Amino acid sequence: MRNVILVGPMGAGKSTIGRLLAKELRFPFKDSDKEIEQRTGADIPWIFDVEGEQGFRDREQAMLAELCDLGGVVLATGGGAVLRPENRQALRAGGRVVYLYTSVAQQLDRTARDRNRPLLRTADPGAVLRGLMEIRDPLYREIADIIVETDERPPRMVVQEILERLQSLPPR
Repeated sequence: MRNVILVGPMGAGKSTIGRLLAKELRFPFKDSDKEIEQRTGADIPWIFDVEGEQGFRDREQAMLAELCDLGGVVLATGGGAVLRPENRQALRAGGRVVYLYTSVAQQLDRTARDRNRPLLRTADPGAVLRGLMEIRDPLYREIADIIVETDERPPRMVVQEILERLQSLPPR
């Protein structure tokens, strides 16, 4: 297996599930947002403040292209990674794509205390998350080999489902 790439909205559990999945597969774990932060020496909110979303998305596109070229990693992507067609193409070509689906209610619950979410710095984060899901959900589905529901499920249970479903996929 080349790579396992996790996509989905913020709060879906991509980082948590990714770490556990990587351990099970004995693959290194990479998080595209963390890789950007390490390379720039700045956190994502700072990059959004200084360079705007466009500047961040440019950095993200370059990082995803690089990470998708690796072999044998579990990659957690940022929630907006699917917005650019070039990213969707790189993700599909880079390995098996797993969409971690979660409801907006669950996203709100999981991100309520997280100050590292620039898009949620608003009076109505629920409205923002609903708007993002409306745009992004079809894009996640477009590139997904597997769709796994994460609402109210322990991460280890989600990992087991992913492992079972990966094994049943035909080679490509």
